[in-house]
Parts: sequence; structure tokens; C-alpha cells
Amino acid sequence: MTFSDPAPVPPTSAGDRRRWFALAIVMTAAFMDLVDVTIVNIAIPSMKQETGATFGQIQWITAGYALAFAAGLITGGRLGDIHGRKRMFLIGIGGFTLASALCGFAVNPEMLVASRILQGGMAAMMVPQVLSIVHATFPAHERGKVFGLFGMVVGLGAVSGPLLGALLTEWNLFGLEWRPIFLINLPVGIAGLVLGLKFISESKAPKALKLDLVGVVLVTLGLLMVLYPLIRGRELDWPLWGYVMMAGGIVVFGALVAYEKWKTAKDGSPLVELSLFKVKSFAAGIAVQTVFGISLGIFFLVWTLYMQFGLGWTPLKAGVTGVPFSIAVSVAAGLSVQKLVPRFGRKVLQGGALVMATGVLLYIWEANRYGADLAPWQMALPLTVMGAGMGLIVAPLTDAVLSDVPQEHSGSASGLINTVQQMGNALGLGLVSVVFFGVIDEKVERSRMPAEFIDAFQNSLWWVVGVLAVIFLLMFALPAKPRQHVEGADAAADGTDGLGELPEREPALTS
Repeated sequence: MTFSDPAPVPPTSAGDRRRWFALAIVMTAAFMDLVDVTIVNIAIPSMKQETGATFGQIQWITAGYALAFAAGLITGGRLGDIHGRKRMFLIGIGGFTLASALCGFAVNPEMLVASRILQGGMAAMMVPQVLSIVHATFPAHERGKVFGLFGMVVGLGAVSGPLLGALLTEWNLFGLEWRPIFLINLPVGIAGLVLGLKFISESKAPKALKLDLVGVVLVTLGLLMVLYPLIRGRELDWPLWGYVMMAGGIVVFGALVAYEKWKTAKDGSPLVELSLFKVKSFAAGIAVQTVFGISLGIFFLVWTLYMQFGLGWTPLKAGVTGVPFSIAVSVAAGLSVQKLVPRFGRKVLQGGALVMATGVLLYIWEANRYGADLAPWQMALPLTVMGAGMGLIVAPLTDAVLSDVPQEHSGSASGLINTVQQMGNALGLGLVSVVFFGVIDEKVERSRMPAEFIDAFQNSLWWVVGVLAVIFLLMFALPAKPRQHVEGADAAADGTDGLGELPEREPALTS
């Protein structure tokens, strides 16, 4: 295996500090992206009221971001491999910050949707570089610790987003209503851009690659053809052309596979590195990531709608209610990678799916028993159980998927991981039209509408349980233990990277 880091130098304490500073910067960017996803959900009622947006437009504010994110992630990962991960990270965080400003100053729902799509596209340039920078900077026996930190960041992002969104919406700073939930990204993004220039080291693929423009077009077209009619279907009463378009999207993906095989044979510069799917852990993990994204896409949107439209809660009350969930995710994510997975391997992830499903079933029971009288403290138990289950999955799953991936393909691999999860998330958001809005009778009396939202919430949770059952079964295809946990201790002792190779040394620091 060859490595992409330029001019290797022996590690020094100063160099070691620099790489941990770099880790903090890219983790902050990942945190900003996670917060931006969860912060929007809690402000949906305020956005709907202030802008006059329809439920369809509200769905696009969330799904448009996920769609652009999913469509651009593979390209973003490959651009990092070709032009440099630091360079693409800085372009992404700069564009994300600009798009956040446009969201904050949007004058109508259409501008907000367009700005969110741009924001998702810029996130697609930024986020794949996070995992690939980690993969290029840290040797295999240290990555478990780093991915554990990543899992904790996911949990903190989950807790900070709803709380921050609730507080900013309730405070109505300068009479701006919901707009500060986007404008808060500006100082964070600018700081990340300045510090990233100084501390992040550049890395790229070891051989010259070209951007596969035909592959970019096919990936983007295929995703749009599948997801667009799914998201718009309910609004348009599920027209025939929607089904035809989704079927055509599958044909496009088939054409993509055939073209990428030809492209690989021709010049070795495909957009999607198909050889990655020969790695069993990667192929199985991709399937799990996709389905897991569907469950998250369904739950988080309908949960917000349930609390604020069904139960009539304020954004702050709804945001505080999610604290037990997010704390449980953060704690379980840290424990899973550092303590549990090295000992129990795949069983930890499967246990996480079962624990999360148990929490959802508890939630269904409580929602059915207490109806509109369900109190925040009563939600604490099912949310804590759900959060613990999610934490047991989210961090070790990333670790397992990347454990056997060659370093020169880390950008493509991380792009694919994020793509399929966001694709699953967008599919889940699209399914909200079926499992949630499809159950609501919008013609009933206004007094009956909260009950309609409560019934729709319970119906959606049954779908989440079904998806988690599928995830549990798919996890049997994951390796019993990620290789770096099997060999990591020996690697640290004998100077290899856990894959039987010499570890990457600290790259020459560039700014």
C-alpha cells in the first residue's frame, strides 16, 4: 500500500499537537453540520408561521438539504482525493458559511429552500474530508479512539441542535424569529476557515486522478430521479410519472455501475471505486448505513411535528425534552468504540439495534396510553433507551466500515459512507409523506387535528421498529470484529498500522 502524505517526517510533540488541533477543527465542522440538521427541525413551526410555508415546503427545507448532501458527497470525497483534502475542506466550510448567511436572510420559502440546497451541496464538499483527513493522519491503532470521539461529537451535535434551536427561536434575538439558527454558523465557520488554513495538513491520493464528470452526472441524476418523486409524491397525489421516474433512476444506477467498470479499466480514475465493495466489511456496512439513515430520517422529523403540532409544545419545551436522548447517544458512543467493541465486536452493534427498537416500542406504548397528556418527564425513559441504542451503533459502525479500506481510497470510501446515510435519510424524509402525513386527515375539525398528529406519530414509530429489525439482520454480514481491534494492539507494539504495513508518519505541515 502507498500513502498520500507528502514528505514524511518523524513524529514530534509539536507535530502531534498540530494533528490534534487539526482533528479539533474538522470535528468542529462535523459538529456544525450535525447541529444544522437538528437545529432546523425544532424551528419548523416558527418558520412555517413567519414565512407562510406549506408543509410540502417545510419538508423540502429538510429534504432539500439531505438531497443535495447525498448527491454531492461522492464527488466531494473524490475531489478531496484529487485536489487535496485540506483544500476541499476549506472550500466546503467557506461555502457552507455563505449558504448559512443566505438561509438566515431568506425573504420567502422559495429562497430558503434554494439556500438550504446550496448549504447541503457545500456540506458535501466539507464533510467527506473529515473522515479522510482522520484516515490519512492517524495510524490504524489510534483510529478507534478518534472514531469514539467522533461518536461523542455526534451525540453533542444531537443535544446541542434542538436546545440551541429552541433557545434562539424563543429568544427572538433582534426580532429575527428563527433566522439566528442559521446566522450562528457564521462566526463558527469563519473561525474554522482561519484555523484550518494554519493547522490542517494537506493530503491527497498518491497517484494522479481525474474527476469522472460522467460519473458525477449519473450519480446526481440517479439520486434525483429516485428521491424527487418520493418527496413530492403526496403533494401531487402520486402521479404515474413519479413511479416511472423512480424506476428510471434504478436504471441510471445500473448504467453507472457499468460505466464505472469501463472507466476503471480505461484510466483507473472512476468516481465510485467499485473495488471497495469487494471488501466485505465495507459492503455490509454500506447496506447498514443506508437503512439506518432511513430510520433516522423518519424519526427526527415526525418527532418534532408530534411534539409541537400534536402536543402543542413550545420549541424550548420540545428541545429540552430531547436532552436525555442526546446525552445517552454521546455516552454510549464513547463507550462502544473504546470499551465494548474491542471485546464483543459486532454484537455491540446488533445489541444497539435491539436496544433502540425497545426504546421505540416504549415510546409507542406511552403515546398510546397518555395521548395528548404525555409529559416530558415520561418521555425520558424511552428516549434514553433509544439514545443508548443509537450510540452503540453510530460510532463503531463507521469504524467497522473503514477498518479494511486502503488509505488511498479513503476519500471515496468516506464519501460513499456519508452518501448512503444521507440517501437513506432523504428516503426516510420522503417516506414521511407516506407514514406520517399520509395518515393525517387534513379535512377534520381543527380541534381534532392534534389527535391526528399523535396517531400519525405512532404509525411512523412502527415503521421505525420494522427498519431497525432489518438493520439487526443486515449486521450479521459485518465482520465479527473490525480488523484494527483484532490487530491494533499488536500494531502499536510492532510499529505497523494494524493492516500489516508501516504506519503513516506525521505529514509535512503545510498552511
